[in-house]
This record gives sequence, structure tokens and C-alpha cells, in this order.
Amino acid sequence: MWAFFSRRLRMWLVLAVGAPILAWLLGKVGDVVESRRGPTTVSKVLKKGSGYLQRRTKGPLGGRSPADPAGARDAGVPTR
Repeated sequence: MWAFFSRRLRMWLVLAVGAPILAWLLGKVGDVVESRRGPTTVSKVLKKGSGYLQRRTKGPLGGRSPADPAGARDAGVPTR
């Protein structure tokens, strides 16, 4: 069935489904390594890889960034 998908659709599926799952998996493995041996270089690299992928994925598994407090403001709301 995979062969019937176009190249572009296959790439989209890999990125849309695979990247968030890989980010989650890297985070979990980093947590397990850190809980067993403490903060090591390996656990830090795994968590950085997880954060990198989460920042670049969208959807329910993607990371969320907080709203910019210095961004656009509503002119009708008074400031404190």
C-alpha cells in the first residue's frame, strides 16, 4: 500500500507522524537514562533532540510556545 502513495505524500506522512513520535521517544529515553544515572551527556543530548523536534512539529504532539507578551495588543484593553 505504501508504494501507491506519491513521494510527496509519503514524506508528509513521515514528517507529520514520525517526527512527533520520535521526539516523544527521545524525551522518554532521556528521562529513563537520567533517572538511572543522573544528568549525563547522553541524557542531555536526547532531551535536546526531543526539544528540537518538538519545536519543529505541529499538531497534537507538537510543542507549544507561550504567547509573546510584547506582541500585538488589543487597543480596546487598558493596560495596568
